[in-house]
Amino acid sequence: MLRLQLPTDPRWVNLASLSLEAILTDHAYCEQKAASTCISLIQNYPDRHELVEKLAPIVTEEWGHFRMVLAELNKRNLRLGKQRKDEYVNQLRSLIRTGDRVERQLMDKLLVSALIEARSCERFRLLSEELPQPELRKFYRHFMESEAGHYTVFMKLAKLYMAAETVNARWREMLDVEKEILNSMELKGQHIH
Repeated sequence: MLRLQLPTDPRWVNLASLSLEAILTDHAYCEQKAASTCISLIQNYPDRHELVEKLAPIVTEEWGHFRMVLAELNKRNLRLGKQRKDEYVNQLRSLIRTGDRVERQLMDKLLVSALIEARSCERFRLLSEELPQPELRKFYRHFMESEAGHYTVFMKLAKLYMAAETVNARWREMLDVEKEILNSMELKGQHIH
């Protein structure tokens, strides 16, 4: 379904499990950024009724996820650490064409969001299958299912505002670039994406 070109290195889960505080901190900030991205899209495209209607509930859901991750940190007597610079997301956002037609720019923003959700979904699946703690496996299964739904919403919105063949062609381009981004990055277990 996600069509990612490069699977996450299997060693990633082992690295992630070494520091639950780091992985949960990174996860919390990812949820916060996802909510902020949806808010920004709504603010920038208020005339796109379908976008506003589909993304408003995701804002609420992502913020709820942020609170769930904070609760998980608290339950384990861990603290929310500092936010890291997200090299992966910054490189993906450089794919958004600026100064182009509004529709193309919107499509790029929606596809970058879909790609981030797809990678998070893939990594949450790994956590849900491989973490040693059963309660954390269940915790991450919930997030995996949610991210898959968000990926679908972003893809459908992109195809609502642009022709499907245009969206599919751009998606393939972005998948290729995302593969190169991951290949160029150091394997870090504490990052969701």
